[in-house]
Amino acid sequence: MDLKTIIQEYKLKTGMSDSEIARRLHITRSTVTRWSRGDVKNVSSKTLEKLSTLVGYNIAPILQGMDTSIRLPILGYVKGGYDLFAQENHLGEEEASLKDCQTGDYYLQVEGNSMNGVGIMDGSLVLVHQTNQIDNGDIGVVLVGDEVTVKKVLFKNKMLILEAANPDVENRYFTAQEVKDLPIRIIGKVLSCKTYYG
Repeated sequence: MDLKTIIQEYKLKTGMSDSEIARRLHITRSTVTRWSRGDVKNVSSKTLEKLSTLVGYNIAPILQGMDTSIRLPILGYVKGGYDLFAQENHLGEEEASLKDCQTGDYYLQVEGNSMNGVGIMDGSLVLVHQTNQIDNGDIGVVLVGDEVTVKKVLFKNKMLILEAANPDVENRYFTAQEVKDLPIRIIGKVLSCKTYYG
């Protein structure tokens, strides 16, 4: 992977402009534009350090063609069920691929078995892209009042449905007014899942 690809993927993921990247790194906008076009191959070690901090992983070994170990934080628990109160508890870090780092923001550890029909088990780690908008049928991380849960999110007949992937767990249905009053907020989209056995 080269600098051009790193910059382009970061801009795509964050929506950040060349000007904003330049402002955060204390460099000129034209420098970032040249990175995006692939006109610049070498960057000073000080700027590389700042850029690595900005994108969230060490890009120096990647630019040198080396394999690198990238880690994402495990920010806490999410219920594969209901009644788990939302709180951020840093549980450590999990090794991630470069692609996972470019698309996902953090991991959550699942408690419960309401999503085992799609392979999300009790104890699984789900990779989450932080967002408040997901497509109908995506698996999302959802705040319901003070509870946090992982469910398939469906929008149907002006209702929000949180659908379990386990026939023993009931789906939950919310009107538009309930979504507003509770409130209910989508806080992430589940991109993938890791489960360790034994």
